[in-house]
Amino acid sequence: MEAETFARKLKAAGIETVTGIPDSTLQQFCDVLAGDSGGAALLFQHIVPENEGAAVGIAIGEYLATGRPACVYMQNSGLGNIVNPLTSLAHTDVYGIPMLLLIGWRGEPGTKDEPQHTFMGRITTELLALLEIPCAVMDGGTTPEELDDVLAQAGQCFAQGRQFAIVIKKNSFVKHPMYAYQNGNVLPRETAVRKIAQWLREEDIIISTTGKISRELYEALDDCKGDHRQAFLTVGGMGHAKMIAYGIARRRPDRRVFCLDGDGAVLMHMGGLAVTGRQPLANLVHICLDNEAHESVGGMPTGAAGQDYGTVAGACGYRNVCRAATEAELLAVLQKIDERKEMTFVHVRTALGSRDDLGRPKETPQQNKKAFMEVTGAER
Repeated sequence: MEAETFARKLKAAGIETVTGIPDSTLQQFCDVLAGDSGGAALLFQHIVPENEGAAVGIAIGEYLATGRPACVYMQNSGLGNIVNPLTSLAHTDVYGIPMLLLIGWRGEPGTKDEPQHTFMGRITTELLALLEIPCAVMDGGTTPEELDDVLAQAGQCFAQGRQFAIVIKKNSFVKHPMYAYQNGNVLPRETAVRKIAQWLREEDIIISTTGKISRELYEALDDCKGDHRQAFLTVGGMGHAKMIAYGIARRRPDRRVFCLDGDGAVLMHMGGLAVTGRQPLANLVHICLDNEAHESVGGMPTGAAGQDYGTVAGACGYRNVCRAATEAELLAVLQKIDERKEMTFVHVRTALGSRDDLGRPKETPQQNKKAFMEVTGAER
């Protein structure tokens, strides 16, 4: 189905506000929302919030203000972020707030996908059933007429103050060239990652966030160090890498601990900055590679593109805040980190884009964990 056809069907069903976190399965729909489809984006009020739970909050506000259900879109990994507002607020046992959920089905049983999607993929429809949310599954063969029937079912749920979900399989939408987002930054992210990898000492520990940053660090460490044992690749759980790094730094004050983060991940759980800033650790360095977009799932701008995360970190209590937008500036910042032994936040503005042949980890997450724990001394 054409994503624009899908969008216009939602509009005809009474949806005026669409909010969520981008997903590669929903890439074509996200491009429509961002304006890459001849004015179809003007159909909706569109908001990209910090995380999926916040999108549910926006949908609740939409209904309370207008009496209309909103549409909340996400990858199925985001189901974890919406369980609390759905069960504690939106469910019919509480306020009974109708909304339409569009859920990209990563890790669908019987399909090949990354390991972080396997378990959630297996339980996606079961979890919706447990939450008492009726759902329909859409694939590449779904017709506009069948979608009309699905949206009619959704309308019946809305009238009862209930939610309805459409679980969307890979390749459900007709593919088009990806929308070319730009941010004006000049430093390639992979260049920044490689400079950081080259600069790390053998005894340093580094935690990398979900998506292409971890893939780039994996290759960079293998190239310049011969292995990637000192890196923990946070392949799932977007937004939690900084707290993993904080947990390690607390227990290993004898080691420098780095968190290699992305702006979307920092934004998703920004409260972690306040916690780490209030309880500073001299051995912790938090580096935010900011391309102003959710690049690993298609490149749609975040809901806070252009935010000065360094200022936010400083206000939260980080002792040392540095900024870089070029390779030379980054190298100067890394030199400063060597000279100043205090908790540091580094805001690095990077360009969008990655290599088409960027690889993926060859080892399983369990193998990565075991090798990393040997480096930290926890695996004996």
